[in-house]
Parts: sequence; C-alpha cells; structure tokens
Amino acid sequence: MSKADRRKWDERYLAGSYAARRQPTRLIADRLDDLPRGRALDVGCGAGRNALFLAEAGYEVDALDVSPVGLERGAGTAAERGLDIRWIEADLDLTPSAAALPNRDYALIVMVRYVNMPLIPALIARLGDGGYLVCEQHLKTTRDVVGPKTPAFRLRPNELLAAAEDLRVLFYREGVVRDPDGRPAALAQLIGCRGAPRFERSDDEAA
Repeated sequence: MSKADRRKWDERYLAGSYAARRQPTRLIADRLDDLPRGRALDVGCGAGRNALFLAEAGYEVDALDVSPVGLERGAGTAAERGLDIRWIEADLDLTPSAAALPNRDYALIVMVRYVNMPLIPALIARLGDGGYLVCEQHLKTTRDVVGPKTPAFRLRPNELLAAAEDLRVLFYREGVVRDPDGRPAALAQLIGCRGAPRFERSDDEAA
C-alpha cells in the first residue's frame, strides 16, 4: 500500500468515517457459538469493531491494520470497555505481505472486507489444528450496493471459494444482504476449517 493510501485511511478515520459502524460483522455474530475459542486474529481490522466483539466474547485478540489512526480509535474504545487487545500496525499490501503477520497459531482468523487474496495461504498457514477462517468480501455485481466502486476491490463469483481450497469449507454464500444500517451489500462469505472441525471430534479432543 502506498503512503497516499495510508494517508487516505488515516484521513477517513480522523474525519469520523465509520464511527457509527460499531456492530460486529453479522456473519461472525450469528455464528459465534460455532467458532472455536482461543487466540484470534482480525486482519484489516480498521477501528476494531470485530476485534472488540471477539475480545468481549473471551478471545485473546490480535488486531492488525495499516492505519495508526484507526488502531488508535480501536485502542481507545478497548480501554473504555476494559478490554485487552494487541493492536498491530502493518502494511499487508507490501511484498512479502505474509512477513507482516504475527508468527503465531490462531484458533480463529477473520478478514472482513479487506481485499488481499494472495494473503489467504499465509492466513491458512497460521491456523492451528481445527482453526477457522472467517472471510467476507465485496462481490462483483450490477446491483446498486454499498462498498468500493473500483472492480479491483470486488471478487469474481467463486473467487473466494477457490482461494480456500486447502480448507474444509463449512459455509459459503454469495448474494445481497442488508448491513446493520439497512443498506444492501453484495458479499461473498466463507467459513472454513483447517483440519477436523469441532463437531467431528470427541469431547476430549474438542476441549
């Protein structure tokens, strides 16, 4: 990502953009009970709405983004709520972007509406056995929907599904949904597991 892009995001957060977007991604919130507990990584976290939600749910959270202003906003909210989150500034659009990721294993990795498809294999590699990847991306469409106007920041049909071929895909959907603010969004949504998911393990193995 160029310095100009970084400044763009910093300026958006300084101007108060996304301040009203406090709800977690519905895909994560609706399926929280199905997700494995432990350490979580929020990739492209912005001001941390999903990182904050996961920390409140008991996860040990690393939250990573290119914008120091967005991270500062998230850290301030975390402090207000008494949450301990590790905020990491990193540019994942650089090559090699995988080197910017924390060198840790995660039970859960989420990447929501941040497009970096070459990063997917590195994220999968950082999932522990039975770890889940939750990914939501804007989808190419002719509909009038929210999100980026540049086609490069929208995925082709089944592009996300193909990128997750090394995972056991537990959920996949493409279509138009309503965001919490009522606006329509065209999304590709995926939940995949590295190894055997919890429902295929014995009680001892899943503990």
